[in-house]
Amino acid sequence: MSFPLLTATAVLPALGAIATAAVPAARRTAAKWLALLVSLATLVLALVVLFRFDPDGDRYQLTESHAWIAEFGVRYELGVDGIGVALVALTALLIPFIILAGWHDADPQETGAASLSSFAAGRWRPTQGFFALILAVEAMVIISFEATDVFLFYIFFEAMLIPMYFLIGGFGDRAHAGSDENAAAQRSYAAVKFLLYNLVGGLIMLAAVIGLYVVAGNFSLQEIAEARANGSLDMATNTERWLFLGFFFAFAVKAPLWPLHTWLPNAMGEATAPVAVLITAVVDKVGTFAMLRFCLQLFPEASKWATPAILVLALISIIYGALLAVGQRDIKRLVAYASISHFGFIILGIFAMTSQGQSGATLYMVNHGISTAALMLVAGFLISRRGSRLIADYGGVQKVAPVLAGTFLIGGLATLSLPGLAPFVSEFLVLVGTFARYPVIGIIATFGIVLAALYVLVLYQRTMTGPVKPEVATMPDLRVRELVVVAPLVVLLVFLGVYPKPLTDIVNPAVKQTMSDVDKKDPQPEVEAAK
Repeated sequence: MSFPLLTATAVLPALGAIATAAVPAARRTAAKWLALLVSLATLVLALVVLFRFDPDGDRYQLTESHAWIAEFGVRYELGVDGIGVALVALTALLIPFIILAGWHDADPQETGAASLSSFAAGRWRPTQGFFALILAVEAMVIISFEATDVFLFYIFFEAMLIPMYFLIGGFGDRAHAGSDENAAAQRSYAAVKFLLYNLVGGLIMLAAVIGLYVVAGNFSLQEIAEARANGSLDMATNTERWLFLGFFFAFAVKAPLWPLHTWLPNAMGEATAPVAVLITAVVDKVGTFAMLRFCLQLFPEASKWATPAILVLALISIIYGALLAVGQRDIKRLVAYASISHFGFIILGIFAMTSQGQSGATLYMVNHGISTAALMLVAGFLISRRGSRLIADYGGVQKVAPVLAGTFLIGGLATLSLPGLAPFVSEFLVLVGTFARYPVIGIIATFGIVLAALYVLVLYQRTMTGPVKPEVATMPDLRVRELVVVAPLVVLLVFLGVYPKPLTDIVNPAVKQTMSDVDKKDPQPEVEAAK
């Protein structure tokens, strides 16, 4: 029996979460180092999975299958294709940086006797719990990317909401304008809104999961997809459409797609910067990934039927998110609205139904994770120094903290998809793939790039340039720990921007198979090349 590598990649952070939570209260530093070491070990396992994956091999590799709830056809089935393995690697890569960036985010604000009074007043923040919850989310996200049993996927798709709820509501941003009571109320509101939106989506998906079982008789993604392909499972048109809508609604909430997006700015605004990265760079990717894996494979005809409406919603997300980002006064909410625009591009690429669009969408998931992590984590370092999230409270930072300003600029330029940085390749492929089949939508979506340049450059100008404000005159530059967080992300942005081939080689075969699932071929050029 071969070593269950996929199981180990998910179980290790789960066990690390339990061990971290069990560290004695007085040993906060030990808990931090334990969580970091577990995340690094998970990264090693994820890299082993990545290097063992053969892009030219079977569609799903490193598979595991065991009986679980035999009476209902539920199995413990895991497997990764090129898209899943890329996102597992992204998740494992980002978690160590999230932990390092949040090294002091859950420490008590006072020491000694003052700390005890804070604990009694309910304001003491348990470090062990903070890092344990991050590891728990990592475990659930990874197994979501690996699950090929629909019921197994659903369990972890929903279960990850619980640790995320506590990370948002229990460990909120300390740089909050207002009283402690107001800050607590805002965190509570953001956490509850996040939970309710996603629970509603999950409940609708549960009804669709049950309906799928009634129609197919099992929950195996591979068996159902094969039955659909060879004609042995023929769903009625209306049945397939209703099941598709049940799945897609839940994924669109998680993604988030307009108009189901409103929970994201609240959650990212009230969470700490590392948790905000966890939300948008890791957890939200499960939604767009699931559209590719489940919606298109299980319901190919319904996917094509719904494509026009979904493309319009994606286009609205692109323009609406960018416009609201332009008008933001809060740094973190600006990044949140920018992410809504970026997720619009990802969904646009998926449902353009072209190989360029879907390859670009998959690359966008990875590159958006890296670029958003770079920008938001540097923004978090900036906010922690000044104690304010408001753009107007900054000015002239580049003169007193040039390295911080420089990395902030690189993260911002990646967010606006500057050529030479990783997101440019993704956005270019999405737009090319969309234009090939839907030229009008492709042209309108291009305006999202113009708006991105506006909100990113205005943000940089207002915070980093101009006269030095007295409140930032003594601001320190990035420290060693912070440089360790940011430097690798910057290197990856440049490397994947200049040489994306290692990633495209892994992703493209899976995209071709997905295109085959929905029986779509790339449009042929209308003008023949001269002979």
